Amino acid sequence: MKIPFDPSKSWHKSINGAVAAGNSLWLRVVLPRDFGVTACRLIISEDGKKDVYTDMTWDNTDGIEEWWQTEIHFSEPKLLFYRFQYENSWGKTDIGPAKGSLLGEICSKEKWQLTVYSPDFSTPDWIKGGIIYQIFPDRFCFSGEIKKNIPADRVLRDDWGGLPAYRPDKNGIIRNNDYFCGDFKGIIEKLPYIASLGVNCIYLNPICEAHSNHRYDTADYMKTDVLLGSNEDFSLLCKKAEEFGIYVIIDGVYSHTGADSIYFNKYNRYDSVGAYNDVSSPYLSWYNFGKTKDEYDSWWGIDTLPETNENDHSFSEFITGENGVIDFWLKLGAKGIRLDVADELPDEFLDKVRIAVKRNGSDKYLLGEVWEDASNKISHGGRRRFLQGNQLDSVMNYPFRKAITDFLLNSNAESFMHSVFLITQNYPENALHCMMNHLGTHDTERILSLLSGVSCEGKSRETQAQISISEDSLKKGIRLLKLAMVMNFTLPGVPSIYYGDEAGLTGCKDPFNRKCYPWGNENAEILDFTRELAQLRRNYEVLKNGGFYPISATLGCVAYLRYKEGAKRIFVIINKNPHHITYRLNPDMTEMTAISGGARFGEGVIVPGNGYAILSDY
Repeated sequence: MKIPFDPSKSWHKSINGAVAAGNSLWLRVVLPRDFGVTACRLIISEDGKKDVYTDMTWDNTDGIEEWWQTEIHFSEPKLLFYRFQYENSWGKTDIGPAKGSLLGEICSKEKWQLTVYSPDFSTPDWIKGGIIYQIFPDRFCFSGEIKKNIPADRVLRDDWGGLPAYRPDKNGIIRNNDYFCGDFKGIIEKLPYIASLGVNCIYLNPICEAHSNHRYDTADYMKTDVLLGSNEDFSLLCKKAEEFGIYVIIDGVYSHTGADSIYFNKYNRYDSVGAYNDVSSPYLSWYNFGKTKDEYDSWWGIDTLPETNENDHSFSEFITGENGVIDFWLKLGAKGIRLDVADELPDEFLDKVRIAVKRNGSDKYLLGEVWEDASNKISHGGRRRFLQGNQLDSVMNYPFRKAITDFLLNSNAESFMHSVFLITQNYPENALHCMMNHLGTHDTERILSLLSGVSCEGKSRETQAQISISEDSLKKGIRLLKLAMVMNFTLPGVPSIYYGDEAGLTGCKDPFNRKCYPWGNENAEILDFTRELAQLRRNYEVLKNGGFYPISATLGCVAYLRYKEGAKRIFVIINKNPHHITYRLNPDMTEMTAISGGARFGEGVIVPGNGYAILSDY
């Protein structure tokens, strides 16, 4: 029997993927004629509401199969789920997606998702087809400039490339107060190098004044950290980067501040009237205190990071109001904001953030940190609407990272394709093409360590610090890293490079994933391969905003097509098997040529073991 419903086929679903409000959508189910179907219905579910049943009309038959169809119209953005139900002399039977697949299956009560987004939803074109380079500022490049007016409790390192401090002090506290002195002028110095990677966007981890090397404990939202340089130095970086066709986006950390800050001032570092030490503080309403001043809400229970009340009028105006924090940095030269823990921020605040970002120009980029499928995420007590048009442009794409690494480590091709295809179906097209596709970040172990077989989970910092990788394991890791990079650069979205991944940096989790860039000791093999993939993205328009179509996923091999009307197609095959395979091409692909990794042979292509092939039209 043929598949009753396939959401990727226009015959079954007239609009592929998410749908803009105001459009009508045709849905068609295919059923065997000998089922004797007397009625067929579409069942639509929406959170908090009763299911809506819509009768479908009989369309036609070829004597073997028959088709039932219906048209539905959407007036506003929302998240819907749907399935079908047919009726015959044996009763009622549901049709839903098969487990681990989006293909329809008889007797399944599972549901497909339908994201309906605002017809006015648009995202910046400049980021699509580009490459993001993520920099942890303290560890990328030190210009050599002598630092002045440095707080006495900071430890300045003079051993660039040394192991970051990881042991607690004599009081059992991990201070994160060792600095390698990376700065804005160091980044400016390396702009030619960054441009050589095809990068058009630099994402900087926090740059505001803060009293830890990660700087997620903001001390002053309106001032850069003294070790990085001045506000003017940041503005200069943005201007110099634009000369290379590169824009800079910064981390917006609004769910919490530092306890050691102008606003909270727990340790009396500042002359300001902080919320912790004075009930008359103008910042008191920003935080939630209990019966005593030491009972306050903090981010994940970390008392150095007091949580903010984002819906407090004073706080939200300070961040999102006219001439507030967001306006300040965008006017200084930033091209956008990456929102830290976006899923922990309330909808009302996110709405205001978008307004603030976009009033500085529709080309300003608003990226959110969400680790799951952002189209159906539940947090803050309800279903979120991050990608329905009035909040984020897009998100960091953790689902793709998980799909890629799981496939390369476990060879489950079917699971990989389902995970990727699910995102392409759930996300609006504008959000899909500006997702930040990353293999590693400051919050994950280094991708080369992971693919070299290093397990960091459950290990103490002391154990992680002692981990070494054998030469054979490293060679295997590099082979798998190349496959991961091919997928990351050719799937929908914007590939991101976490500084040093392209140079062969290894390391477990924080702080070992935040080591200094190894200037002069880069892995040339990985670096050259990065530049090769960057050139591929420049050469093929289809990788900017082309469609995604899964071709096959089985027996340790995945293959997918990127297509766009009027553009050359890209066909990618990833072979996770240790032996080479000959992949037989579909008839409409036999004229394609291998442009990287594989070799054409007759009506197929030879793909090396643990290798890849990228094909394109002549």
